[in-house]
Amino acid sequence: MDGHEQWLSECEKLGYRPEARLYAEGTRTSQDAADQLGCDVAHIAKSIVFAGQDGAVVVITSGANRVERKRKLKRLLGYKPSMTDAEYITENTGYAPGGVPPFGHMKPCTVLMDEDLMQYDLVWGAGGTAQTVFPITPEDLLSLSGATVADVKQ
Repeated sequence: MDGHEQWLSECEKLGYRPEARLYAEGTRTSQDAADQLGCDVAHIAKSIVFAGQDGAVVVITSGANRVERKRKLKRLLGYKPSMTDAEYITENTGYAPGGVPPFGHMKPCTVLMDEDLMQYDLVWGAGGTAQTVFPITPEDLLSLSGATVADVKQ
């Protein structure tokens, strides 16, 4: 089962039916996804994975933003999460970098969501692979991910 099929299986458990789109050219970066979709990069809900004290910390942030790990994440979590590598990301979320969805992870993760995403009617997240994306309202994204909304940007 590839990452997208795995993610669809997790969505089914949540009662969510995404309208995923496949792009053979890939949507590995936020800019790739925005170019494929014809939207502003700020509407991409990218998942950045850090190593936390009790597992992965997934930060869903606007594609236009960078995450401020040293100050803002430290304030939110009570510690500064560590940078990770591809092996850690795959092991802790079940998905390879470039395809990590904002929810439906294989292990429990702490999830934070960039407050900037809440200003849009629709955002786009990765659907389990670097070739799949799906549209979702920020409100549904928040509900399904169980995230805490916060100021996480640099």
